[in-house]
Amino acid sequence: MTPLSVFVVDDEPSVQTAFRRLLVSAGYQVRGFLSARAFLAEYRPVAPGCLILDLQMPEVTGLDLLETLRTTDPSLGVIFVSGRGDVPATAKAMKMGAVDFLTKPVDDAVLLGAVASASQRSSERWLEREEHARLSERHARLTPREREVCALVARGRLNKQIAFDLGTSEKTIKVHRARVMAKLDVDSVAELVRFVDRLRVGDATE
Repeated sequence: MTPLSVFVVDDEPSVQTAFRRLLVSAGYQVRGFLSARAFLAEYRPVAPGCLILDLQMPEVTGLDLLETLRTTDPSLGVIFVSGRGDVPATAKAMKMGAVDFLTKPVDDAVLLGAVASASQRSSERWLEREEHARLSERHARLTPREREVCALVARGRLNKQIAFDLGTSEKTIKVHRARVMAKLDVDSVAELVRFVDRLRVGDATE
C-alpha cells in the first residue's frame, strides 16, 4: 500500500527539516515548500493527503491557502502550526475545515497523532468524493424529464400523482420510471431513494 503524502508548507527551513525527518521515519512520503505560492504551483489533488501549514507566512498566509483549498481540494487534511497561540485565528481555521491547530514547538507524538487523524479524514473525504462522482455520472445519463420523475419518485409520489404533477399520462410516467431505474442501476424504489439521498449529501459537501 502506497504511504500517504504529507506536505509541509513553512517558511522556516529548520522546521521543515525537523518535520520531514519525523514523518519519514513514521512511514510517510513528505514534500516541503517554503511558501504557499510554491505549494500551489506544484500541488495536484490526485490522492488523499495531509498538509502541515504555517499560519503566518509572507505574501500568502496559511489562512489564505486554506481558503483556496476549500474550493480546489476540500478533501486534503490540514493541520495549522503557529509560533504563538492565536485564539481568533484558531477559531477561523477550524471553522474553515482545519483538522487541528498546534503551537510551536510541536511535540513529536502530538504531531504524529494529528497527522494520523488528518490523513484518516482525508481518506474518508476522498472516498466520499469518488462515490459522489460515480453517482453524478449515473445521474447525468438522465434526460431533464427523467430527472423530474426521479425526484418525484424519491419523494414518494405515486405514478398517477407524478402524471398529474407533470401533465402527462400514467403510462408515460411508467416508461420514464423504468428508464430511470435502468440508467441509475437501481432495482427498487428504496435503492433509488438512497441514491438520491447520497447524491444530495455529496452535493452539500462539495
